Amino acid sequence: MNYLTEVVYLIASVLFILGLKGLSHPETARRGMHFAEIGMLLAIIGTLLNGHIVTWTWIITGVAIGSAIGAAMAIFMPMTAMPQRIALSHAFGALAAVLVGINEYIEKGAHDELSNFLMGAIGFEVLFGALTVTGSLMAFGKLSELIKGAPITYKGQNFINITLFFTAFGMFIYLIFFPYNPVIFYTMIALAFLIGIFLVMPIGGADMPVVISLMNSYAGLAIAATGFALDNKVLIIAGSLDGASGFILSIIMSQAMNRSFANVLFGAVGSSQVDAGNLAEERPITRVGIEDTKFILEQADRVVVVPGYGMAVAQAQHTVRELSDELDKHGITVEFAIHPVAGRMPGHMNVLLAEANVSYDQLLEMETINPTMDSVDVCIIIGANDVVNPAARTDKSSPIYGMPIIDVDKARTVIVMKRSMAAGFAGIENPLFYQSNTKMLFGDAKKVLQELVAEFKK
Repeated sequence: MNYLTEVVYLIASVLFILGLKGLSHPETARRGMHFAEIGMLLAIIGTLLNGHIVTWTWIITGVAIGSAIGAAMAIFMPMTAMPQRIALSHAFGALAAVLVGINEYIEKGAHDELSNFLMGAIGFEVLFGALTVTGSLMAFGKLSELIKGAPITYKGQNFINITLFFTAFGMFIYLIFFPYNPVIFYTMIALAFLIGIFLVMPIGGADMPVVISLMNSYAGLAIAATGFALDNKVLIIAGSLDGASGFILSIIMSQAMNRSFANVLFGAVGSSQVDAGNLAEERPITRVGIEDTKFILEQADRVVVVPGYGMAVAQAQHTVRELSDELDKHGITVEFAIHPVAGRMPGHMNVLLAEANVSYDQLLEMETINPTMDSVDVCIIIGANDVVNPAARTDKSSPIYGMPIIDVDKARTVIVMKRSMAAGFAGIENPLFYQSNTKMLFGDAKKVLQELVAEFKK
């Protein structure tokens, strides 16, 4: 039976790798997800075939409850809440690793089997697992706006964070050589929970995609350590894949913002909030209505749409595709410019547009679209703010200075769809709104787009 388990684990591991490879391109992403799903199913089956199971009561109970929760989340949770769901998944996965680690510490300690290597695996598992639990829950709170989205800062916070981490890490090193010390073990876990809270607390909304990918990496590392603690090869492989891919993705996200990890974790982007309403009164803007917007679009040969989190909130992705179809009927080329950190998680806009069946060929990355932006007739901004803010190029005092943006201000005409003049999630003023080539179209994105589509169908 053990040989069968190992074979099943091997097949599951191969499917995990194929799934991750599939996610590297939009056209193969769906197939990659199917590979990963089948791999996880086989991993669960392989675990259930293991002869070490003492009782099936809790196993069946856990499978039933977990399946019910997972099904409910998949069926009823809207796409707009996908970042929050991912944050919760990271928290639950890391919590499982912590609980397994605590159980292993108790069981192995009772039988005097805590070797240096095993204690290292358990300590790493609970340390990174615990900080991922609270860090992910903090991210969930910020994404859900249950916690203030702007950075929460206080004097000496970096010193406190660094001190807490190195104190916990010192306890981890101590436990490797002197494992039979429950007080140190549980104190380390408590500090790790605090580190997770303090780590995410000062991070603003502009950095949430990096936080999500970083928590993904930490959760993967904790799971890999769990695999070493349990001598479970599929956990080692899956956790390593998760940890490595999450770390690489975090680097990509940081590069997309031209910032280092240290700057993300300690920079507190968005701490400078502005009263955009007052600024709107002091600086003139140009408003347009539906009919004027239709006329502007009818004169265009090439239109670029830049989606942001506002599109997700309004659930306007399907209406965006309808507008794209109408423009295509009029012989107008439509493309979508995707910023790597648009939305609240990596790939957020790609997921939403794929759900609306927008062609992959229409989705262009920032590096591809920017060199041609000055030839764009009309650029439509739908709920995006920080990723199109020209202050990142021109204002050295801006917290986002140096962050690569989509150069929408270089288009001949810019139409910005927003509910109001409020600042973006990072709380930074956007001078794009006041440019002479910018037209402001206020209202709920979905409703405005529906009215615009209706105008084209007349």
